[in-house]
Amino acid sequence: MNEDEIAQFNKVNLERESATTSGISSINDKNKLSTKANKPDNQLKNGLLGWYAICSSKDINKNKPYTFTIYNEPLVLYKDKESNLRCVKDLCPHRGASFIGGEVIDGELVCPYHGARYSSTGECTNLSRITCNHIVDSNYDNYASKIHLYQYICKEIGGYVYIYYNGKAKTNLSDFEVADNINNRLLNNYGFDISNYKYEEVVVDFKCDWARIIENHLDILHLFWVHGDTIPDNDVNRDIITSFNQEITREENQIESKYKYKDKSKGEFIRIKFLPPGRIVIYKGEPEEARYIQVLDHIPLAKNKARVIVRHYRKFMKNKLLTDLLLFRQLQHRVFYKVFSEDYMILRTQTYNNQMGYIEKDNVKLLGEDKMVQYYWDWFKSSDRKDHPWELHPKDSNTNTVHEDSAMLYPPANPTLEKQNNKSILLNVAIRVLIPIGVVFLIIL
Repeated sequence: MNEDEIAQFNKVNLERESATTSGISSINDKNKLSTKANKPDNQLKNGLLGWYAICSSKDINKNKPYTFTIYNEPLVLYKDKESNLRCVKDLCPHRGASFIGGEVIDGELVCPYHGARYSSTGECTNLSRITCNHIVDSNYDNYASKIHLYQYICKEIGGYVYIYYNGKAKTNLSDFEVADNINNRLLNNYGFDISNYKYEEVVVDFKCDWARIIENHLDILHLFWVHGDTIPDNDVNRDIITSFNQEITREENQIESKYKYKDKSKGEFIRIKFLPPGRIVIYKGEPEEARYIQVLDHIPLAKNKARVIVRHYRKFMKNKLLTDLLLFRQLQHRVFYKVFSEDYMILRTQTYNNQMGYIEKDNVKLLGEDKMVQYYWDWFKSSDRKDHPWELHPKDSNTNTVHEDSAMLYPPANPTLEKQNNKSILLNVAIRVLIPIGVVFLIIL
């Protein structure tokens, strides 16, 4: 053996001795203690239930309810007379109809079936005039004391609409015990000053398991292979796939991974934060200095149905006139839609393989660079066992699919908006080309 081999041999033996000693010590400690040890500080505290970003503030129409589902439960968002956001269960207590197709009139939610109107406290305000004002039921007073809407706490912060979801709507919001601090989800609390940025936003829908989408977005290295020809970055393509040093920080509110080039002169490639249950933040460098931030919010609509709100904050291209002239928004949307379309078949087939039990035991082997993904799945499986969110509003093969069928509005599940965006680009380019030609033609004449 040479000196290096001897040093390595001694190091391995020391590690083995340390592990053995540690194991014996651990067994002795367990025998001494009658209670469980405290949870380590580097374990995620929050589970699958808590604050979710559901949509943008601009999606809330003054006169029309915004409908969606989460973990199979259909819900409605609207603004009351004081412009306060309300989130209620999509169920009219008169006859069990949905508020889909209903209205918001003077801040009151109106059922499309018989015109029942509900105040922000969930009480019916026109019991004596539902459908027919010439029919009077002597039971109205007793009925009025029992009719109400079920609600969830919701907040509007930074242009996002958040709801606190625990699967158990209440008639009185003061009865909620909020176990999740919404500040753990807000970017400003992690050093970002969002007021310094402009952003573009797209919403994308997928017919696959939402947990797989989060895994995909935590896996930064697939960008080189899957999206190398789409992402406008010369350092991201199949020809220059590289390896990184990975630094992972685990805290009770987040997991963060920093990817740094092994060639130290190149510095850092990217950082990713996972803020459970559904937010991912991607950026480069220190938060105070980041030129761009990508925020992805994942919403579990139903089994095999998920929505992602994607915002790309930037400190560049902030002049509206210039961005409109260059079709910056439309071109950004085209890139977003193409990227998510490239992931779509992968995500759907992963979902299938998982549901068939193929992604079990030794069928899949994670590598060293998958450490972020491994930590995520450790958290997810533990939280799923504890919270069992899909059991709160379970469905079976006989359950009507009306909410699922109407939920898929965006690419890649529904290509309509992508086609409209591409047509808009072509039309605007044609206009920009034809205008100077027309001016020159008029001058010549």
